[in-house]
Amino acid sequence: MKAIVYDEFGSPDVLRLEDVARPVPKPKEILIKVRASSVNFGDLMARSFRSVTPRGFNMPFLFWLIAKMSMGWRKPRIRVLGNEFAGEVTAVGRDVKRFKPGDRVFGHAGQRFGAYAEDMCLSEKAPVAHKPAHLSYEEAAVIPYGALMAVSLLRRVKLLPGQRILINGASGGIGAAAVQIAKHLGADVTGVCGGARLDYVRALGADRAIDHAAQDFTENGETYDVIFDVLGLTPFSRGRHSLEPRGILLYASFKGRHLLTMLWTSLARGRRAVCAIAPGGLEDLLAVKEMVEAGKIRAIVDKHFPLEQAAEAHRYVETGQRRGSVAIIM
Repeated sequence: MKAIVYDEFGSPDVLRLEDVARPVPKPKEILIKVRASSVNFGDLMARSFRSVTPRGFNMPFLFWLIAKMSMGWRKPRIRVLGNEFAGEVTAVGRDVKRFKPGDRVFGHAGQRFGAYAEDMCLSEKAPVAHKPAHLSYEEAAVIPYGALMAVSLLRRVKLLPGQRILINGASGGIGAAAVQIAKHLGADVTGVCGGARLDYVRALGADRAIDHAAQDFTENGETYDVIFDVLGLTPFSRGRHSLEPRGILLYASFKGRHLLTMLWTSLARGRRAVCAIAPGGLEDLLAVKEMVEAGKIRAIVDKHFPLEQAAEAHRYVETGQRRGSVAIIM
């Protein structure tokens, strides 16, 4: 079968098309004919991980160390990227109960990756679900990662109808999903992003959008019940002034200093910081599927590339000019 592989860390030029062995499902696995995948933050990070230092990593040192052991020290341990996918089940292991050949599915492979290939195997207990019927394969393939993370993280703050939330990083995978989920929950949503993606964030349903290069949201006098900082870029010392008296600054990415801030703010009955990790499991994917089928989460695909042009797809995402998700189709 055809797959995009890489044997060294680096620029998109390390990605190449190659014939590899087709996987065979184990007793509790399903074999999926991949119809579409995506280019997301995890793919870019994994491809260039040798140059990612503990300081440059957006999580504490222990998380960097675990990721380094998983990704590889000098050379990649995983040759095929792609952690979001949509496709068809073509074979199942003898102990599989949830799926049968012919089922159309979508899901998230996590750190196993493997979706930049014509076929992949996953456990039936992995975050894999039947694809919403109204979505194309490429639309379904760009949803799981961001939506899985966003639905789990927003659950931590118990967002209520009528509350005000600001999402810093609203045009990325997690942020774009968070905008839509927050609107579904009845919140008033402000998205912060680059100027080129303001219209995209508004199209997702944000009530207003702020260009981070033109305006510092911590200085505009507005206050919010929740500030969701996807990349952990807002120090609590600045962000706290934009919070309501019982407001929460939610970090999806954090360092040791953020954890210390969470500890000391948890001791007071006022504004506080929350650092959260999203497990991204099957239960959350099923919740995402329900919202997609109800029209509360949708995919906006900016561009799609054929599998053999995966390197070009990565280059395009790295320009920062995309206005939506980027899909890879088989």
